[in-house]
Parts: sequence; C-alpha cells; structure tokens
Amino acid sequence: MRVLPFASPRAALVASLAIWAALTVSCTLTDRTILVPPFIAGATIVGSGACAKCHSNITSGFHDATHARLMLKDDAGAVKNVSCESCHGPGSLHIKAGTRATILNPKISPETCLQCHTNARAEFSLPHTHPVLAGKIACTSCHEPHTGEALAQGGARSLVTASTAVCAKCHPAQTGHFVFPHEVMREGCVSCHSPHGSVNDKMLKSRGNSLCYQCHFQTQNSGTQIMHGGVDHSNNVSRGTCWTAGCHEAIHGSNVNSSLRY
Repeated sequence: MRVLPFASPRAALVASLAIWAALTVSCTLTDRTILVPPFIAGATIVGSGACAKCHSNITSGFHDATHARLMLKDDAGAVKNVSCESCHGPGSLHIKAGTRATILNPKISPETCLQCHTNARAEFSLPHTHPVLAGKIACTSCHEPHTGEALAQGGARSLVTASTAVCAKCHPAQTGHFVFPHEVMREGCVSCHSPHGSVNDKMLKSRGNSLCYQCHFQTQNSGTQIMHGGVDHSNNVSRGTCWTAGCHEAIHGSNVNSSLRY
C-alpha cells in the first residue's frame, strides 16, 4: 500500500490562501445585499404595489426611504419591489384574508428588524439594554422605518441628531428644560449612552470618569494634581465618579447651579 506524504507547511499555506481568496470573491462580487425574506407558511410574494391599495397612508411617503429600495426575483424570474414584504413577510394570504394573523408586525416582534440588523441583536444581549428582546418596547418605539435614510448610527431615522427628542418620550426628567443644561445634551443622549445596550450600568458608553474625560480632558502639567477648569480634582476623583463624588450630581442639567449641582 502506498502511503501519501503529508503536505509541506508551504503547500498547506498556499492551499489555505487559495480557499480564502475563493470565498472572498464569491462573497463580494455582487451588486446587492442577499437576505432571506421572512417566512409565512402558505404565503407568496405579491410585490409592494399591492400593499399601497390599503396602506396608502404609509406607502405615499415611503418612496424616499432606504427600506423602500429592496428588490427580489419571484419564481418566474420577474423582479418585484419587496420593500414591504422584506419586513412584513409575503403578503398573498394577507391580501385575501385582510387579517393581522396573516402578516408580520415588527411592533410585536423585533425579529423582523434583527434579521438584518444583526449588530443590534448582539447589543441587546449585553448586560444593560433597552428591553427589546423581552418584548417590553419595540424597535419602532425609537425608529421610524418608513421614512428617511437607514443610517448605521441610528436605523431608519438617525438618533445622532434627534436622540434627545426620541429619548424624551420615555425619559422626560432627564431631557427636560434646565436653567443650566449639560452642554453635551445639545449633541444628543447617544453622546454618553449606547442606545441598544452596553456592558456598563445605565447603558453608558464608558465606565466611571473616563466617560466625562471624552470631553472634559486637559493636558496635565503636574504629577500630583488633576486639574480641570483651574481646580484641582485629585481628591474628588479618589472619592468616586464625577457624578457620585458630591460634585456634579445633576449630570443632565441643573436649575440651581452652573456646575451641575443639585
């Protein structure tokens, strides 16, 4: 019996690179995003044009949304606009019955959104999150999927510019009008908070004083002092965070003190 010799390390490396290159080419040489639409037993794709007959109040302003430009070939090879059905599932049964049980509703289950936004699914699995996976709130509580551009930073409606208004619906005490507002609130709540989830308490982007140092940092010229705004903070820092050490408790804004103190 002839025994075949083991491949040399060099040959194994060349073979591995060839396989990697083949996979890379096969995954990138496409002009479209490839996704599996939601499944509804017994239903078939009808195209978004059929949805407009009953849902014109939604589809009339849907033409400029990123979610509106999703195409798919049906069994006959014809290209159909499936922007509605890519989220709500194939609509043939819904058209016949007209019942809610024959169509998917993202307000009830986040799975419709998470099939594409897989990064959000991972964030919702972190220790501190908005309770979307628990079904207490929906993606549509914060995002409007039927208008605007689908930006990576905030879904269909970017939370970067509108986060304070969106968050205020549930968090009015933190986003209310203050005599001395925290200036970062002008940039939106997402400047300090990760809106989907975080490993840090309160869904903060960073832990402890490092969160504040994203903005409130200055070059230090002393090895014994921590200067901020002409004041030595070295003793304060050792007692806790900027908002728990007895200095800046009113982190979102204050009505009595410009240094954000109660």
